[in-house]
Amino acid sequence: MSPEAIVIRHCQGLEELRSCLIVQKEIWNFTDAELVPLRMFVVAEKVGGQVMGAFDGNEMVGFALSLPGTRSGHIYLHSHMLAVRKEHRNAGLGRRLKMLQREDALSRGIELIEWTFDPLEIKNSFLNIEKLGAIARRYNINQYGITSSPLQGGLPSDRLIAEWWLKSRRVETLLTTGKNPESDRQTSIDVPGEIYDWKAATETRGKAQRVQERNREQFLRAFDDGLTVLGYERDAEGNGKFLLGEWDEKWSYASEG
Repeated sequence: MSPEAIVIRHCQGLEELRSCLIVQKEIWNFTDAELVPLRMFVVAEKVGGQVMGAFDGNEMVGFALSLPGTRSGHIYLHSHMLAVRKEHRNAGLGRRLKMLQREDALSRGIELIEWTFDPLEIKNSFLNIEKLGAIARRYNINQYGITSSPLQGGLPSDRLIAEWWLKSRRVETLLTTGKNPESDRQTSIDVPGEIYDWKAATETRGKAQRVQERNREQFLRAFDDGLTVLGYERDAEGNGKFLLGEWDEKWSYASEG
């Protein structure tokens, strides 16, 4: 089935919510103790969150889960999980799920969605920054502890916090032109393409941890200096690079105002 034939929509009923658990287990391979339970998916729907699925016929091939939150008196959504099955990756389904999240949030007057992401994950970082227009200016050390997921490779679960300002000039410029607006980029932080292999093997995991520790220090120093992740580059060898500069607050605001 072509990617265009995959249907992206809100999940309906308990059976589709159970399918989220199956996909979650398949992708992260968490122990049962670390799985987000069915009850949380049910509650998310009831309290103003989002549970959205990508469907190939009747089969779920991806999902997105978000929960409502408040900060400084304003409601936002925290997108806790987004997953696409391996055989359906690199076809734009992750971006389509995020765009449905955006559409739904804006229909309810919500202008900010946040989520955490692993700064060692190159493809995901590129999606978040370059394809969606999120920014990052906060870094949490070992947010979830050492998890059972092989994707984490036994490393601390350090996370960047993506801020997706849905009606901002930055995001609307990206959606209109396909490019983020130009910014004054002052420094960069590199992620070697070999990081996935290094995390996967016990004998090279120390290399991955040294990259994580080096980059952690660089992010924390840059954020203390008032810099923000504004761009992301990938080269032909698969290496990633965060681009940081000064964030102009005007880009947080709606384009009409």
